Amino acid sequence: MSKQVLIVDDSRVSRMLARAYLEESRPDWQFFEASCGEDAIALVQKEAIELVTLDVNMPGMSGLAAGEQILRLRPKAQVVVLSANVQSSVRQRAESLGMQFLQKPITESTIARLLELVEGT
Repeated sequence: MSKQVLIVDDSRVSRMLARAYLEESRPDWQFFEASCGEDAIALVQKEAIELVTLDVNMPGMSGLAAGEQILRLRPKAQVVVLSANVQSSVRQRAESLGMQFLQKPITESTIARLLELVEGT
């Protein structure tokens, strides 16, 4: 079943890695990318995004602020924070907003855990 996925990270390398691992596992999914929170929100307003991966520390709007707005726009979307910022306050804030949290680096096993989270397997 196809799913529309938005990968949000200011690091082009991180976006490329996440997309490559996800496309390998789920070639029928449709992927979008954004390098900042503002661009992510604009994409969510135009596309029926179902899954969002978000970095926390980005220029401009933080990933948590973007995620909060994305969930207002798409309450049924799954938002997974994918960040090297592992402070308990960041993790707790993400979870209190209805987001899940995974720690970088982006590896095959990190993406496998992401898929387990979002597909409930």
